[in-house]
Amino acid sequence: MIAQYHRTFEKQYKKLRKSTQQKARERIALFQEDEFDPTLNNHPLEGKYRGYRSINITGDLRAVYRHLDPEHCLFITLDTHSNLYR
Repeated sequence: MIAQYHRTFEKQYKKLRKSTQQKARERIALFQEDEFDPTLNNHPLEGKYRGYRSINITGDLRAVYRHLDPEHCLFITLDTHSNLYR
């Protein structure tokens, strides 16, 4: 899987602490190897994010993405569970 990043995702990523950025890099690398690894808790979303999926970065931090084609995905946002799903 080849990951691409929306400008919004990149801005949110830069605001994270260095340790959380490292965790995000690790989780996205795992995602690229196996997008359905149980550690990621990859699941489809509903509501305003219908058609998108989410993976866990930390206990509360989520990365939202969608498939562009079978080999590419676009990460669109990175935020806490409560901020994303209110």
